[in-house]
Amino acid sequence: MVSTSKDTPPTGRILAIDDDAGLLQNFALALGKDGYKVVTAETLADGLRLAATQPFHACLLDRNIGYDSGMDALPRLRELAPLMRIIMVTAHAGVSDAVAAIAQGASDYLVKPCSPEQLRIAVARQVDTRRMLDRLDALEHEAGESIPELDSRNAAMRAAIDMALQVARTDANVLLLGESGTGKGVLARAIHAGSPRKDAALVTINCPSLSAELLESEMFGHAKGSFTGASQATVGRVSHADGGTIFLDEVGDFPLALQPKLLRFIQDKEYERVGEPTTRKADARIVAATNRDLDAMVQSGEFRLDLLYRLNVISITLPALRDRLEDLEQLATGFVRKYAASYGLPARRLAPSAMMQMRAYAWPGNVRELQNMMERAVILCRGEEIGPELLSLDRGDTARTEANAGAPISLEALERLHIERVLAVSHNLEAAARTLGIDSSTLYRKRKAYGL
Repeated sequence: MVSTSKDTPPTGRILAIDDDAGLLQNFALALGKDGYKVVTAETLADGLRLAATQPFHACLLDRNIGYDSGMDALPRLRELAPLMRIIMVTAHAGVSDAVAAIAQGASDYLVKPCSPEQLRIAVARQVDTRRMLDRLDALEHEAGESIPELDSRNAAMRAAIDMALQVARTDANVLLLGESGTGKGVLARAIHAGSPRKDAALVTINCPSLSAELLESEMFGHAKGSFTGASQATVGRVSHADGGTIFLDEVGDFPLALQPKLLRFIQDKEYERVGEPTTRKADARIVAATNRDLDAMVQSGEFRLDLLYRLNVISITLPALRDRLEDLEQLATGFVRKYAASYGLPARRLAPSAMMQMRAYAWPGNVRELQNMMERAVILCRGEEIGPELLSLDRGDTARTEANAGAPISLEALERLHIERVLAVSHNLEAAARTLGIDSSTLYRKRKAYGL
């Protein structure tokens, strides 16, 4: 087996399976000039083993490998590596062979002898397609998330941004700390965009959103029939992130029982799909975020110390919005313009009285709460200026920022206020329900009843 390597991240990872050692060497030399990492196999058995255990963007597959048929192996390769693009390489130029290969799962067809330029074009096309599909997958998972301008007049926020951009150029794991809604996801995307991995996928895994069993399947994938309802195999989010970055959002909620598998992946880049013994590899950088005190969780036995050490190579703390009020007007105006343009509505600015009330507010949900509030105000505003009556800063009680147990308000109003605040700082309904200690259906009904 021959492979090429460079100090910089490869253009793409290519598996070449052929019984002609000289041809494999030519493939490696031609593609190595364009920065590809080429791993070769002279037998079908070695090729299948590599496809099952290492991540590849594309595969160059000979039609006949000794006594084995590459054409017959296509379905098995597709099962072992569903994301890998397969280019059939053969001495047969018949149209029927090409059609049969495509029908079996090949993405392209090359007739040998082919020129180095033909080889490079075919491989580049499939690698680009694979990366485009990875980006589309990442966008689907991040649909609805917005990215405000990464800028600040606040010294603490500016220092956090500067450090993030400095460490982005490295491969060090980064731990982002701060309250919910402070922009940890935005900073994670900036780190990925500023890294040598920017052309590969940024994959977000929301740690609190699923049970341990479902989170393991979502992250690492599962084999067909591995559990009830597993009607087909899945590759997992880790496979999509190969060559890129994994963002572990709210890693403090990562299940304790699953933490050893996460630790192993971070250390060795190895994992197994649920219900499958085959060890696989994926090269992904880790950026994690949490609003919880991980040191305290280590002391209470809720979080592994060795996992914390692996995650916390570089830590960056983001300040709360109430501590960076000099950014409030710029952020709010940016959201107003964004949603006005998106919905085709007339709102253009905030009234001075509205800004005055906003500066006096405590912002328990931080930038995420501000964003939601501006979206609602834009939708309800009938003119160009948003007034304080559209901000819902005093909805339901007259002392929203101060109300707590023992305040002179009704129990119903206090419950409504508490639910509203928890929703403002939670990623989704399920996370809010867990915080409140009720099931999701009960929270849904209360939300509807209170008009939240």
